[in-house]
Amino acid sequence: MSIPETLQLSLGPVLFYWTRERYANFYREAADWPVEIVYLGESVCSRRRDMKLDDWLGLGRELTQSGKQVVLSSQTLIESEADLRDLRKLCDNGEFSIEANDQSALHHLSAARAPFIAGAALNLYNPATIGVMARAGMQRWHAPVEMSRDDLARLLADCRAEGLDQPCEVFAYGHLPLAWSSRCFTARRYRKPKDRCQFVCQKHPEGLPLRSQESKEVFTLNGIQTLSGACQDLRHEVGDMADMGVGVAHLSPRAEGMAKVVAAFDAARRGEQPTPDPLALVDADICDGFWHGRPGMDNSHQKAALS
Repeated sequence: MSIPETLQLSLGPVLFYWTRERYANFYREAADWPVEIVYLGESVCSRRRDMKLDDWLGLGRELTQSGKQVVLSSQTLIESEADLRDLRKLCDNGEFSIEANDQSALHHLSAARAPFIAGAALNLYNPATIGVMARAGMQRWHAPVEMSRDDLARLLADCRAEGLDQPCEVFAYGHLPLAWSSRCFTARRYRKPKDRCQFVCQKHPEGLPLRSQESKEVFTLNGIQTLSGACQDLRHEVGDMADMGVGVAHLSPRAEGMAKVVAAFDAARRGEQPTPDPLALVDADICDGFWHGRPGMDNSHQKAALS
């Protein structure tokens, strides 16, 4: 698979815990959005059982009819034999490609000689590892979310020099996935044990903000997952991404304002100048520090405005 000449847009899996109705409404709208790729599935917590595999497959078929390329995302942290059974069923679905987010998925898919997409949690940092993955059946790979633009440009150049042309996908918008834990921090916030959490994370469809003593939103708690407090926004960088050989800009869903986010990125990749105000899309702090080789919570456009 060659790197596409035009930057594509992907809609990542919903990281938060939504109701069945919210999922259905969201993807009904997303069918008409200018994104080429849609990731579906529960990638965070196996206790979120409102949506079964058959439900995701049904949504995938509907989105395929709308011209979308559908990918099913695997769980990132496998904790039990039940998780492994569900993972095997997901990988053996027979209809859609899989985004492998941990070594269990990678092992199953490579043994079955099934094509897959390598998620960012697999941490691909060098051509040697990317070459191993390509030989195992990898069709596309996600850059680690903390990788800078300069480091990624060098990595892509090295991959091309070694004949590795699998497209690279960059996390371009959303709360950055930073860590996973066997503990559920949202349940702990409500003083509930993880195995009797009463699904309290469903009360927070965009995560639970964790603030510093200075009231700055440092992180976003999402069950067992810790995300950045601010949303990464690389609208201003999509032209540079395309020039350096990035194939896909990855947009992570939010509960509100996502249609505007997609429209803004679509306009940017078509050459329209993004609005100067980085907060114009949704009500959230914005960051782009990792991309520029600085602390992830930095915002280059805010600093430029203040200088």
